[in-house]
Amino acid sequence: MKVYSVKQYQPHFKSVWNAFVSNSKNATFLFHRDFMEYHQERFEDFSLMIFKREKLVALLPANRVGDEVYSHQGLTYGGLILSKNIRFENVLQSYEILLKFLYEQHIKSLYIKEIPSIYHHIPAEEIAYLNFIMSAQLIRRDTLSVIDNQNRLKFSGSRLEGIKRAKKYQLRIEEDGDFEIFWNEILIPNLLKKHNANPVHSLDDILYLKNTFPENIKQFNAYHAGQIVAGATIFETENVAHCQYISGNDDKNRLGSLDGLHDYLINTVYVKKRYFDFGTSNENDGKNINKGLQFWKEGFGARTQTQDFLRIDPQNYNALNAILK
Repeated sequence: MKVYSVKQYQPHFKSVWNAFVSNSKNATFLFHRDFMEYHQERFEDFSLMIFKREKLVALLPANRVGDEVYSHQGLTYGGLILSKNIRFENVLQSYEILLKFLYEQHIKSLYIKEIPSIYHHIPAEEIAYLNFIMSAQLIRRDTLSVIDNQNRLKFSGSRLEGIKRAKKYQLRIEEDGDFEIFWNEILIPNLLKKHNANPVHSLDDILYLKNTFPENIKQFNAYHAGQIVAGATIFETENVAHCQYISGNDDKNRLGSLDGLHDYLINTVYVKKRYFDFGTSNENDGKNINKGLQFWKEGFGARTQTQDFLRIDPQNYNALNAILK
């Protein structure tokens, strides 16, 4: 009997999958099947489960495009999800059997969008080392702007001035859960005007996800004279408050609406959360950074965390054999 085996995810595994995600050392609610499947019609799911004998030890949330597998293109980050107590040797063996399985399925490339370490519950970077052994190709590196609440930096003068304006104009800032007004009056018009694009999540998508994950997805809006002027959609995990969407109307600089809103989020709502993640300011597949956006985020004391995008050739799985001596 083989010690390790790989099975492709099937719906009857849903409860087992979700229980594993809830107790892993590097997963967030994004890997819950109800989150992954809200847009399932857009992807050919190819999620994999690695077992040691009959015990589930790792997951790969993934989708397939021809002879390529991605650590799910519908998610912000991904890769191998590991059990809390797993040791390095078991990770090594799990990864080797996974890559061998992909090779036998005639998969030419595995693409991984790494989970930034701020989202790990305990150290979980075994795969980063194994990808070095595999000569994984770095195809992209994004930057995230992150506040570490255990090592806070002071707000800049320009951010403090914006916060003063928000107080002067008596903005009302609150979590009110009104996604509709933010999507329809602020977010969608701004994205169309600036980028000729729509939000990654439609209004129906975000309402479904909010209903499914009410403790993880929050909407905070800022109002002036009874009218919405800015908003932020937060994806909240154990260690991180992540800004999924940030947007304000044309008066945001005059009113200080985005500065006031984020002062409230950082210093009141999420002051005890380990990290506040503004997300990326990258453009052009990571090759450029929006200077003004980066400057604004750093004004709150955010500093740079990186996220790597890798290509792995499964046929090289035998390279993992020689690690342990």
